[in-house]
Amino acid sequence: MFDIIVNTLSGKGKGQTALNQVENYFISKEILYKVHKTEYAGHATELAKELNKQEHTDLIVMGGDGTFNEVLNGLFDFSKVNVGLIGCGTGNDFIRAAKIPCCVYDAIEIILKNNPQPIDFIQIKDKRALNVAGAGMDVDVLVKYQTMKFLRGKLKYYASLIYTLINIKFHKTKITLDGKTEEKSVFMIAVANGSHMGGGMAISPHSVVDDGLLNVIVVNEIKKSKVLGLLTKFLKGGKHINEPCVEEYFAKEVCIEILDEGKTELDGEVSENKFLDCKVVSGELMLFR
Repeated sequence: MFDIIVNTLSGKGKGQTALNQVENYFISKEILYKVHKTEYAGHATELAKELNKQEHTDLIVMGGDGTFNEVLNGLFDFSKVNVGLIGCGTGNDFIRAAKIPCCVYDAIEIILKNNPQPIDFIQIKDKRALNVAGAGMDVDVLVKYQTMKFLRGKLKYYASLIYTLINIKFHKTKITLDGKTEEKSVFMIAVANGSHMGGGMAISPHSVVDDGLLNVIVVNEIKKSKVLGLLTKFLKGGKHINEPCVEEYFAKEVCIEILDEGKTELDGEVSENKFLDCKVVSGELMLFR
């Protein structure tokens, strides 16, 4: 018996299409299931919390990184749940790092092998992130995306990115890592469990989702004329990681404070919180993979 939490509106209708495929497959194999459709922001968190009250739940989550994040934040007893992910959002960034196929049927086959493995997630005070927590340029893009009234989907994201690059800002931050605190002016900073963000940008190419470590990527302030060239390296499999302006750290805990008007993000959701007090949590979340 599988419980399915699905955002049917994710990925401009991909969620509903994927659900149709899953239902047809399960019916043909006589596999029992129950569908729980999200109806508003935060609903997946409520559904996950309610389902986690059962003695045991094999939970399939269908949507994008935002839906995955909501479910993670609804779980309270990881010993009573195994989770399977089927990516049908716009970006589907986390499933890249978790090595879950984009094909719905291939993802179902992994779930049906019934071999859940522990993976890490990021704890930020009373919140959690599965993929990336960060600040800087990527958050500025998300803020612009939220306020842009025209365009949709990836075209809207690219328009927001172009606007942000034309009006580029560097953000003042305070970073505490391994007991050492530094103030830095950054282009962007990411605390990564996953490897990709922004629909395919390999921000942290060395991330491993079950290594018990956070990858901290700091892209320091650079000449504005070099920003576009740096971004192209993000899109080429993470080649930016070897640039002189980029620092990479591995840690179990890191604290980031934004010292200007900048905001932060957790799995692509913008937050007004100026502090990212991040800790890795290992061995609790069981994922079919």
